Amino acid sequence: MKRLTSLFVLFWVSTLAVAAVQPPEALELEPQLEQRFATNLATRFLTNWHYKDTRLDDDLSSRIFDKYIELLDPNRNYFLASDIEGFERYRDNLDDALRHSDLQPAYDVFNVYVNRVRERIDYSVDAVHQPMDFTVDEYYEFDRSEASWAESRAELDELWRKRVKNDYLRLLLTDKEPEAIVETLEERYANMTRRINELKTEDVFQFFMNAFAQSIEPHTSYLSPRTSENFEISMKLSLEGIGALLGRVSEYTTIASVVPGGPADQDGRLQAGDRIIAVGQENDGKLVDVIGWRIDDVVQLIRGPKGSVVRLEVLPEDVSISGPSTVIDIVRNEVKLEEQAAKSRVLEVPVEESEEPVRIGVIDLPVFYLDFNGRAQNRPDYRSSTRDVRRLIGELKEQGVAGLVIDLRDNGGGSLLEATTLTGLFIDKGPVVQVRNSNGRISLEEDVDAGMAWDGPLAVLVNRYSASASEIFAAAIQDYGRGLVIGEPTFGKGTVQSLLDLDDYAPSSDSPSMGQLKITMAQFFRVNGGSTQNRGVIPDIRFPSAGDPAEYGESSLDNALPWSSIDPARYQPAGDLSRLVAVAENRFEGRIVNDEEYNWLLADIEEYNRKSGRTRVSLLESEARAEMEREEERLKNRKAKNGEAESLVENTEIPDGSEFDNLTDEEAAEDDDENDGPDLLLREAAEIVADVAELESDMELLNRQFSQLPPNGKKGAAPQMN
Repeated sequence: MKRLTSLFVLFWVSTLAVAAVQPPEALELEPQLEQRFATNLATRFLTNWHYKDTRLDDDLSSRIFDKYIELLDPNRNYFLASDIEGFERYRDNLDDALRHSDLQPAYDVFNVYVNRVRERIDYSVDAVHQPMDFTVDEYYEFDRSEASWAESRAELDELWRKRVKNDYLRLLLTDKEPEAIVETLEERYANMTRRINELKTEDVFQFFMNAFAQSIEPHTSYLSPRTSENFEISMKLSLEGIGALLGRVSEYTTIASVVPGGPADQDGRLQAGDRIIAVGQENDGKLVDVIGWRIDDVVQLIRGPKGSVVRLEVLPEDVSISGPSTVIDIVRNEVKLEEQAAKSRVLEVPVEESEEPVRIGVIDLPVFYLDFNGRAQNRPDYRSSTRDVRRLIGELKEQGVAGLVIDLRDNGGGSLLEATTLTGLFIDKGPVVQVRNSNGRISLEEDVDAGMAWDGPLAVLVNRYSASASEIFAAAIQDYGRGLVIGEPTFGKGTVQSLLDLDDYAPSSDSPSMGQLKITMAQFFRVNGGSTQNRGVIPDIRFPSAGDPAEYGESSLDNALPWSSIDPARYQPAGDLSRLVAVAENRFEGRIVNDEEYNWLLADIEEYNRKSGRTRVSLLESEARAEMEREEERLKNRKAKNGEAESLVENTEIPDGSEFDNLTDEEAAEDDDENDGPDLLLREAAEIVADVAELESDMELLNRQFSQLPPNGKKGAAPQMN
């Protein structure tokens, strides 16, 4: 390690010498010395430590080139064909540039991109004031990802004329007045200008390093210092600050919401809608004006160690811009981010010929979280998903539940350790997942503690966005025969990432922070030997889903590792659930065939599939209004029957230009008025678990109903190799 560090120190010194003689370039953004040093480190790690054998050659260079262009302009709205032709000189040379830590090609491309974005914004500001005729039969092509690059500015102007016209039409359909529409769009385009002007050299570096990392494998990435900090916060579900979510309105950073129980909430003076105009610290008393700042820069000023004081100068929501401001001193403290923590509820499932419903417990787990530092320091109150779920199981037992549903929908994963320990709550003991590293060595992650927190009926509810640790857990429950997996096939991410802190290799402790690499260093396999990679976990009982499975999930990602298998581990299944699955599935299908809400779901899926293939939208006002009225009528009829008008699948939305492509670096938090009742799929999962509870308690009933199934209904879904 000392030899490696000395080489990096030599590189650092040599770059200082080179930089001293380089003439300043007339570019808006330039690479920094610490970024060249970070490039040197990242290149070594990515080409030597990655699970996938990686060679820094012309082939990889070409993939990096394509990925970088794609990350910058995925919809081909900004670059001209002549720009791409000019960039082609870099296609086979980026490998050489990375070897020499030469970032200039990346910055050259990015600066052209910035200029092109500014040109498009200027055009849009002018176009919104031009006359628009919505009786002309023409279309706005909102998906140009596969289109050819525009050959001229005139061609781009035509594309953007239609984009602005679409922006205007979408607002016109809401019955806004023309003056209000123009004002709204002017503000939208001003926000685009603001965001492009806020870009910094580290933003360019992050784009390029991620193009490099993702050209190897889709789950390898570079995390900037700020991204690294936010990742750590999300894993331990806490931070030290004031407990407020920030948004942005025009030039002002605003309080989007106050975290319940946090310092700001307890203080009581800071309210949602207040505008922060300056931030100060207790040690110097100076207030720093933050009007027009990026949100992440404001966040950095507000965050701080527990017990310290931050001073906020705010304009209350009901005070005009010229009105008096207020200075609020708040003592920072630890803020728990409870919205990501495990939560429980009890659903009551009606039972025929019984006055008493069956009580089914539901545990919603949005992420597999673990406070790594708290665990390492053996803090008694450190947060982990396993600890929280164990506590919730105890509470649900006290409420007399007959079965459990673990809801992992949209859970993208998290800690591998937590996937193992959480599985241990539902199996006696044994291996949970097999892990193979880049050398081919296979290790086992095991539950070594005998006993179960819950040994009763169990289902794991998943969807296409359940990934990684979620798939480890679901696969283990399926392979052990401990419960049913219900829902959609999962995402298919079967790889393990490790974080490498580049600062650990800095020449000195006071060197600028360089961020981290999230690098794929292993692949995990089920205890039955199959992989979740690329194929995901196939549910025992499948719910209908929208879209083509080949168009989402791991299999749709560039450079994804293929599916593979190894020998099974030695484990003892709890039982064969094939008969139970077959009967429960038959009951489910019989129950929902005439269910109105289920049929609405099928109709929504059909509508989604119809729209999902579209790449353009009509700019005829009459046609747009007719489609809007058809949708409103459909939902109105539904609401009249059931009191709910919401679509049951995520609709394909037509972009209205409000998004600044991939450069939006913050999202305003919005209040989400959720329905307290269970959604259709959760309700059905609870009913399936209630069926399982009945069938497991009456084996004679199970065998009789299984024998009555038609031959093609007896396939079951026993644990099996993928």
